Amino acid sequence: MEIVIIGVGNMGGAVLSGLLKAGHAPESVTAVVRREERAAEIASTYGVRSLPAEAAVAAADVVVLGVKPYGVVPVLESVKDSLRPGTLVVSLAAGITTAQMEAAVPDGVDVVRVMPNTPALIGQGMSVLAAGAHCRAEALATAEELMGAVGEVVTVPESSVDAAGALSGSGPAYVFLVAEALIEAGVHLGLTRADATTLVTQTLVGSSQLLADTGTHPALLREQVTSPGGTTAASLRVFEERGLRAAFLEATRANRDRSRELAAD
Repeated sequence: MEIVIIGVGNMGGAVLSGLLKAGHAPESVTAVVRREERAAEIASTYGVRSLPAEAAVAAADVVVLGVKPYGVVPVLESVKDSLRPGTLVVSLAAGITTAQMEAAVPDGVDVVRVMPNTPALIGQGMSVLAAGAHCRAEALATAEELMGAVGEVVTVPESSVDAAGALSGSGPAYVFLVAEALIEAGVHLGLTRADATTLVTQTLVGSSQLLADTGTHPALLREQVTSPGGTTAASLRVFEERGLRAAFLEATRANRDRSRELAAD
């Protein structure tokens, strides 16, 4: 399978690294980048060649778009004549619908939209996939395998992509904000910043792993930490009084709505 990655930034680079770690041969992957120095860096780091977009796409079975949202349709239009029926196009950009992509490619080209997240950089990503209206089942399976190289995969109807992205796509930012706030709180309580950072980081890592490994509902795990009238209960009471749940609901709704606005624009 010949794979072309157009735009090897954070997400494109994460997919490239994940594919190679999953066993794809470097000679089966081609990068398309703008700068010669970036092409040289990719060749040195990954052993992957770089080619102009049209030449690369003409031989591709799978084309991964790692460009910004505003670049997705222009890139597809620029390589339209090189895309063959049966080629799979996978976009990693937020807000661009499969309908918009399908309108820019020839008939017979399969289109899949992906909402990844930054933990893909360490192989712990969460990717949300949605197939285009004319995407074949085998093409969707290929996209799922492709993104499985950098973490977990969930496939949803496209109507649910914006909502799912509000959780996983932007979710790392919420986690980092919580970490930042807890570290600052520790400093205010008299801990050194280094100690507070270690305490918070490992607590988040361990708690997430416990949730993932046990499959236990988070409410039950929370209750296991919370003794009636104890210290944790005192903290949680403040979060409830300050409307933490409502804030998350409002934030994720705003995220979903903004994604829809980007698509409309």
